[in-house]
Amino acid sequence: MSYPDDLRDQVDEYLQQLRFSEGPGTEGLSEAMLYSLLAGGKRIRPVLALATAAALGDDPASVMPFAAALEMVHSYSLIHDDLPAMDDDDLRRGKPSCHVAFGEDVAILAGDALYAEAFRLILTEQRADPLRLLRASAELAAATGVNGMVGGQYLDVEAAAAEGPEGLREIHSRKTGRLINASVECVCLLHGVGEQDLLNYRTFAAELGVLFQIVDDILDVTGSDEELGKPSGSDERQGKRTYVSEFGLEHAKALADASHAKTRAALAAAAPAGADQLERITDFIAERES
Repeated sequence: MSYPDDLRDQVDEYLQQLRFSEGPGTEGLSEAMLYSLLAGGKRIRPVLALATAAALGDDPASVMPFAAALEMVHSYSLIHDDLPAMDDDDLRRGKPSCHVAFGEDVAILAGDALYAEAFRLILTEQRADPLRLLRASAELAAATGVNGMVGGQYLDVEAAAAEGPEGLREIHSRKTGRLINASVECVCLLHGVGEQDLLNYRTFAAELGVLFQIVDDILDVTGSDEELGKPSGSDERQGKRTYVSEFGLEHAKALADASHAKTRAALAAAAPAGADQLERITDFIAERES
């Protein structure tokens, strides 16, 4: 099954019409924000949000502002990850990283602004029951804070997680998994699903985050710079803990296969009537080459 490119196209169209600066003094900041936000990619997180809405029987377009905000948060994290003080990567999606193109100071501010503007977009443009919108917004904030994405990055850069598989999973379930989880869970909260359905979708999203990270670690070793759009092997050069460094390449591939099966089973439990687009995204993540 192929990736739902129709949903990605809808996301790209929405992102392209976003404008941030209200005056000439900050146009350079807006330019840096849009440079990274519109750099391309599969838009997995917003596409997941749209596909989850479809699986719940909603019009995908009904959650487009929230989906776009997810991509803005993701773009902010990539800008900051690429900085010399973090991963020190000069390429992102085949283009010079934001700090290379605009300078470190502007890149930091562009990331900060994308994060703030993401919540402004949600709170001004996303239509939903106010309590549901509040729950979804709170979950996104939690997913990206100390107990989520930023905390996971801290565990990684400070080597603060426990040794062994559990410590590795903790790093990546926060650093990568929580935002992927939020892409599904927040839409469920906007929709107002029951607790059991929420738990089922949460289980699916958590396993999908694990699958994404295992495959990402494998590609960092097996992919080329051209395929990845960034320098390959950067995790190894920086001594980062990955599924490949801890288990070896072949074992990591076996773990990816097992995680793919678990993710598909969890999705079947969450959407027993079928969820074509979520199934296609899951299979794409398992089989992707970049």
